[in-house]
Amino acid sequence: MHKASAVDLASTVNLAIAAKEIKLLVLDIDGTISGQSNTLSEPVKQAIASVQAQGIQVAIATGRMYCSALRFHQEINSTLPLMAYQGAWIQDPANQKIHRHLAVSKEIAHQLLDYFEQPHLRSLLSVHFYINDQLYVRELTPETQIYAARSGITPIPVGDLRQVLTNEPTKVLALCDDTNVINELLGNLRRQYTPAELYLTTSIATFFEATNAFVNKGTAVRYLAEELLGLQRTNVMTIGDNFNDLEMLEYAGIGVAMGNAPAGVQAIAQWVAPSVEEDGAAQAIKKFLLS
Repeated sequence: MHKASAVDLASTVNLAIAAKEIKLLVLDIDGTISGQSNTLSEPVKQAIASVQAQGIQVAIATGRMYCSALRFHQEINSTLPLMAYQGAWIQDPANQKIHRHLAVSKEIAHQLLDYFEQPHLRSLLSVHFYINDQLYVRELTPETQIYAARSGITPIPVGDLRQVLTNEPTKVLALCDDTNVINELLGNLRRQYTPAELYLTTSIATFFEATNAFVNKGTAVRYLAEELLGLQRTNVMTIGDNFNDLEMLEYAGIGVAMGNAPAGVQAIAQWVAPSVEEDGAAQAIKKFLLS
């Protein structure tokens, strides 16, 4: 039987004190409030509605496209701007105002495409360019079709992706079922580009994602909390499940990782919830905001 240490007890007390300050709850979608079913469970919806009834505002921060995330935003009855594309695109659905849009430069987008189209990679990767909240692809691969079905979007195949780079992409994504290929991509491109040039992450193990250097969920949540709502980080609780959630978990007064999160994500969280399939987000909400 585990005996609580003085450190455990102090941590519990500190989190209980911190919970009283929370005025904004920010949730990731995939792997956090939505699992294999690609829908919200009743316990999660009820927990969100309960905190809203207490006056705590709830927002979504996701790697998804704005148009793909919108149904989740509507289902939780959020009145706040929606943070999409890792926070590169922040838009208020109520009035359509885009508060922030930070894109990848055309020059870097061309460089990434050159890299992805090297002979040893071209046949392995499905490359996605997101421009003006539409998805452009070279061709409709099985991976892209699965992604599109889950996201509820229609990809636009264009052959040579260079022809759509008259506009700067909001995000660049490469899919591969082989996680070793994704890890190699991430490692190689992190050596090629500094954090001041490009933000590189994985949202799930098979998705490599690149956005503007100033983009991550942490800067997006900070913008929403401090610039738009006049709050401080101590007023914010965030819940996420993957490496693209790290920055917002670190920013928040309370950062919660899901039980299905990789070990590196769980390690920086202040509390680890049960998995998404066990309605872990609802349990975290109850523990900190409804107890």
